[in-house]
Amino acid sequence: MSHFKAPPKKNLGQHFLTDRNIIEQIVHALDPKPGDLLVEIGPGQGAITFPLLKKHGHLTVIEFDRDLITPLSEAAHGLGELTIVHKDVLQVDFNKLGADQAIRLIGNLPYNISTPILFHVLSHCQKIRDMHFMLQKEVVDRMAAEPGSKVYGRLSVTLQALCEVIPLFDVPPHSFNPPPKVDSAVVRLIPRPADTVGIHDSAMFAAVVRDAFGQRRKTLRNALSKLCTSEQMQAVDIKPESRAEQLPVSAFIRLANLLSA
Repeated sequence: MSHFKAPPKKNLGQHFLTDRNIIEQIVHALDPKPGDLLVEIGPGQGAITFPLLKKHGHLTVIEFDRDLITPLSEAAHGLGELTIVHKDVLQVDFNKLGADQAIRLIGNLPYNISTPILFHVLSHCQKIRDMHFMLQKEVVDRMAAEPGSKVYGRLSVTLQALCEVIPLFDVPPHSFNPPPKVDSAVVRLIPRPADTVGIHDSAMFAAVVRDAFGQRRKTLRNALSKLCTSEQMQAVDIKPESRAEQLPVSAFIRLANLLSA
């Protein structure tokens, strides 16, 4: 297996995956087919990169750390065609990657900026076929949480409105170098077809969700007072005295659509 040693950088939140069984499970979950456009965020030392490249023959990777660029391209020799985009992933326009083809995204996301990356990727949802990400387990728990759960919040509602969220398996700290202080998990996100999402104005939807969860202890009447009246909530079957974590995703969409109309 091609591998090279580059010490992990703390300031970039790098934890390099070293567990072969987990790597195999990720490649198996992704199950690349000929012609798929695979894009990896943050290849690091290439733990997932090289097995994927070997299996698939083509891979695009987005890497911010300059010191990893040359070793990655050298280690890829003879394995397949590796395209390296040297950029901060938050600056990457996914709509411009790979012509008209839908992207299959994969990544062991840096834990310190995983949420901004998720929100950035979601803004390009219609260009993406699916995503397989490794994240802190508690982030995956939040992403997949149901209404009424303690961890159901802004991330859960935003993601579930746009994607199907499927937690796949957990990854223990000893699978990494250096081992993180927390458990990790791999999650699959499948963007919903644009015509089934039903959000008329994404900025309004984002504002409703942000304010609703801004102060969790507040009732929706108080939390959303800047955006709407109790009557407007009742018009879409929302009880103003309820709290944000009790509402299903569909209720946030109904309210945002009423307000944007």
